[in-house]
Amino acid sequence: METGSITTPFGRRSMTLGMLASQVMAGEIRPDQSVDKWKLFRALCEAKPLLGISDRALAVLNALLSFYPKNELAPENGLIVFPSNVQLSLRTHGMAEQTVRRHLAALVEAGLLLRKDSPNGKRYVRRDRAGEVNDAFGFSLAPLLARAEEIEQLAAEVMAERLHVQRLRERITLCRRDIAKLIEAAAKEDVQGDWQGLYQDFRDLVEGLPRSPTTAQLEQLQDALTALRADILNQLEIRVKSTKQRGNAGYIERHIQNSHSESLSELEPSFETKQGATPKQDSGRGHGLEEERSEAIRSDRPGQQGGQPGRRDAAAGLKSFPLGLVLQACPEILAYGPNGNVRNWRDLMTAAVTVRSMLGVSPSAYEEAANAMGPENAATVMACILERGGHINSAGGYLRDLTRRSEKGEFAIGPMLMALLRANAPAGRKAG
Repeated sequence: METGSITTPFGRRSMTLGMLASQVMAGEIRPDQSVDKWKLFRALCEAKPLLGISDRALAVLNALLSFYPKNELAPENGLIVFPSNVQLSLRTHGMAEQTVRRHLAALVEAGLLLRKDSPNGKRYVRRDRAGEVNDAFGFSLAPLLARAEEIEQLAAEVMAERLHVQRLRERITLCRRDIAKLIEAAAKEDVQGDWQGLYQDFRDLVEGLPRSPTTAQLEQLQDALTALRADILNQLEIRVKSTKQRGNAGYIERHIQNSHSESLSELEPSFETKQGATPKQDSGRGHGLEEERSEAIRSDRPGQQGGQPGRRDAAAGLKSFPLGLVLQACPEILAYGPNGNVRNWRDLMTAAVTVRSMLGVSPSAYEEAANAMGPENAATVMACILERGGHINSAGGYLRDLTRRSEKGEFAIGPMLMALLRANAPAGRKAG
């Protein structure tokens, strides 16, 4: 077997105790031991964070495995591969040879490869007259075979942790939704209680979470939100029981007409993207729950900004969407708002003018879009164009085309927003 003796590196490369330990481990491989190389490689990709290797190092290892002639890594098939750096560069899609050498060294240092250097440092194989391999010099895959069980266990741990985090995010999302809607119901029904204080506690909890939270932080947030939800439910259940005792069932069933269709659940902050708000800024807004709600609706409702009459109503043209949904689907527009924030529709329209100039859209094209769609919807479209900038050759031409389609009633913003929302959801979204 190739790993039967200890070998030292060629040239200036020094020998380390880690290399010696890897060689000793490789020498303990059982003769009947084997593993599917591609199954093991997939496990390596999962366990990458725990092994401390990069994706580019894995690309080099994938190239090395492709030179191994069998699908099963086994001592009887030999465990040495000996491609040149040129061949490795080709199989890593043109990676520079210096980069290939650097990542090979990283794989050796991580204990996933062994060097078996020839006397002159070259990689080659010696065969007998029958074509069988007598001796080979290159890289030994023996450490992969020796550590196969360890690698698969690490991969299972990473997958279990990922699933745990996913479930935490789902529970947090459900708690957030329940709390926001329960507080809204309490405010509508005039239930006595410090609902403004509870809502502020809710906002502080959600917005206090970092952009990239740890598992422990998610668990703490879930516990805090669960306790807050239980407190709110307890207060509402007490009110429901007291109402039933008075026999006033009509109080529970009454329906309050409200011209504003937005709810606190639509306006609650999302801790995936901070959407231009910070806990310090929000703590000074309003002195009552209804005052805060009215202020948010006045600033977020298209066609009623600042209470000014004469603005184009979305019902007369394209359907409008909540500002929070627009910012969640198009987070890049946030950086172009006043002071790097977008707090209301006025800020979004200001940011859209900046983006229009940056993307080379003429003022006339933007004005036509605003006339055809309404200023809020035109700003929403500019945010979508910015988000898809890498896929649009001419932003001005694209906007004019959407304007023409809007005038004919052939364009809707909804599908565009939903597509961007789905595209931004998995990798960058946090906690739900």
